[in-house]
Amino acid sequence: MLLEVIATNLTDVIEAEQYGADRIELSPAMAEIGLTPSFGLLKNAVEAVNIPMNVMVRPHSQSFVYNKHDLDTMKADIELIKKVGANGIVIGALTVKQTIDEEVLKQLLDVADGLEVTFHRAFDFARDQVEALQCLAKYEQITTILTAGGNYKAPDAIPQLQQIINLANDTHLSVMVGHGLRPETFADVYHQVKPQAFHFGSGVRINNSFAHSLDRSKIQQVKRTMKGS
Repeated sequence: MLLEVIATNLTDVIEAEQYGADRIELSPAMAEIGLTPSFGLLKNAVEAVNIPMNVMVRPHSQSFVYNKHDLDTMKADIELIKKVGANGIVIGALTVKQTIDEEVLKQLLDVADGLEVTFHRAFDFARDQVEALQCLAKYEQITTILTAGGNYKAPDAIPQLQQIINLANDTHLSVMVGHGLRPETFADVYHQVKPQAFHFGSGVRINNSFAHSLDRSKIQQVKRTMKGS
């Protein structure tokens, strides 16, 4: 069972490793649901820690629908991410009909060759999560789906999460549950759903806010729950 923690800056990156995260998602601008980090942050972050780091690739916060110019930007960013030695990328693309945009996805995966790939919570905004999972299962390069079970907070979508996890068990995909998780209620979610990983953002920060720093005690509380202690 893996714990991934969102880092929005270099201090977050360093503290996430110190406090016990197993993997980092580097994703600034969480008020906009995350954007691609600057090159300086990316380079320094990868050099600062020894745990794996997956990097958000999202050129704007308008939507999860991307045009040719967006695609060119994302491809260039992925090349840089590969060059600095990050573990993987975090991507997601939808069509205007809210299905997985396979044309964009294929081009990003071509550039991402060799990187671990997480499909982010664009999955939860697709018109049908079962349909979306079946689509993503066709792509062996995609290793993980991050989901709250749909456009919900994860603790409010236990049946949906159980369905997604059960469906994913018949594929190569891993499911990582995130969004709306809090250490004080995490045990209930943990014991009801058994994904391969959990993803924490504001819930392991002071005042449950991205405006504040990571909270060592909250991360350690999550780790104790995951270890069954």
